[in-house]
Amino acid sequence: MSRIGKKMVVVPNGVTANIGDGQLSVKGPKGTLAMPLADDITYEIQDGSISVQPANDTKRARAFWGMQRTLVQNLVTGVTEGFSKVLEITGVGYRATAQGKNLKLQLGYSHDVNFAVPEGIEIKTPDQTTVEISGIDKQKVGQVAAEIRRWRKPEPYKGKGIKYRGEYIFRKEGKKK
Repeated sequence: MSRIGKKMVVVPNGVTANIGDGQLSVKGPKGTLAMPLADDITYEIQDGSISVQPANDTKRARAFWGMQRTLVQNLVTGVTEGFSKVLEITGVGYRATAQGKNLKLQLGYSHDVNFAVPEGIEIKTPDQTTVEISGIDKQKVGQVAAEIRRWRKPEPYKGKGIKYRGEYIFRKEGKKK
């Protein structure tokens, strides 16, 4: 029995949810998001909340139950508050600057890395070593952060590279003489 799946997703004031055409769409102050409905799960909108229940007693339905409820919660949170990730750049000469719809990264390569910002994502650089990624789609925000981080993952000896804020980098001791 899913513990998270039993909870109702509360739809705050100013947010509307609709079920139709095989998808759940949620519209709020920050925009509109939609997700396809799983076959083994039933969705009901009632009294300002969305209920997610398994349609039958199969193992697949029980496995999808909690995840589908969390995806519905992410839609509601996205259109009301949005999601953000913060990346920190460590290293001598490593820096980032946001230039319109591009992010210019200098990461110790012989060339600058120009990262094209996808639609629906906003990137800010409050200083040269911090990149703030925000948007209404949690999956897209996380994917963009992972793609930027992939250009120079943090290394364990000096910690140089791009890391998430709050991420712990396991440090190794250098070579002994």
